Amino acid sequence: MSTGRPNYERPDARNRALAKTMGKTMTEAEKKLWWELRHRLKLTSTHFRRQVAIGPYIADFCCLGARVIVEVDGGQHYTEAGETRDAVRSDFMMNQGFTVLRFTNATVFQEIDSVIETIAGALSEAILSREGAIPTPDPSPQGGGEITGVVSP
Repeated sequence: MSTGRPNYERPDARNRALAKTMGKTMTEAEKKLWWELRHRLKLTSTHFRRQVAIGPYIADFCCLGARVIVEVDGGQHYTEAGETRDAVRSDFMMNQGFTVLRFTNATVFQEIDSVIETIAGALSEAILSREGAIPTPDPSPQGGGEITGVVSP
């Protein structure tokens, strides 16, 4: 019996509390992206949350409905140890059924339009996938719609 809740590894109480605390202390890049997500990215069936605890990790931004995670990475992520930790973390989240998008702080500040476009594309793809529609790579020679069929569950 389905409860309608997302199916992923639940965080422990410590991680939930840490996520709540982290949500109150965003970096400047996170603040900018949060504003953009709320004001510019208005797609049906999308709702982002900040600092979402997923298993042993905390995602910067997460759309649970589309299962898309957005991470904003500062300089500490670009050391050998940081990249290794991020790879393990991304693998865990992808194994939980999430798409993980990572952007540097600099990219958020300098290329915000591209960032929003990338996130919108991932959300659209996730929504189409969830609804079972498969987009065609080329227009149909017979004309008609852009969707070729519906995959049965």
